[in-house]
Amino acid sequence: MTAEDSGALPIAQPPGGDPIVSAGLEIAMRWGDALGADKLDIALKALEPELRRAHRERMTRLEMQRQSSEREFAERREQRAHRRHLAGMVVGGVISVAMLGAGVFVAADAWWLAALLCGPSLLALAKVFVLSRSDPEDMKAVSVGGRGATNAAAQAQPPAQPPVV
Repeated sequence: MTAEDSGALPIAQPPGGDPIVSAGLEIAMRWGDALGADKLDIALKALEPELRRAHRERMTRLEMQRQSSEREFAERREQRAHRRHLAGMVVGGVISVAMLGAGVFVAADAWWLAALLCGPSLLALAKVFVLSRSDPEDMKAVSVGGRGATNAAAQAQPPAQPPVV
């Protein structure tokens, strides 16, 4: 005999409810109809350990899911940080090689420009991209080196022009 057969209202189940709890409530309703109110207390006391076990199991499962999601989040964050670090290393290497190549290329014509390209500015840019760090001393060294190179270029005499024949 079910709750519907006896004329009692069916138990409203919350959405997403635990199937063990709903099964336990259904059993309790059947026992209440079959046994009567005096024996229902005994039946509910017998059902209580099962409900506690189901609750502990569900709480353990939820905790394990939470830990798993936190671990996955930490792994994704570490992977992004690693990719960002590698990208900085690659960009720093490319810029350093390009500045060194340009410095060697222009060294014969304009030594002061080669000094700008291969001097403190190269080290400062490499430090910014590779270490992701910039110190005020680096910028002071770059500005002093730049000023020195431009002052030397201003004082340098222009090369002699070959005579036009």
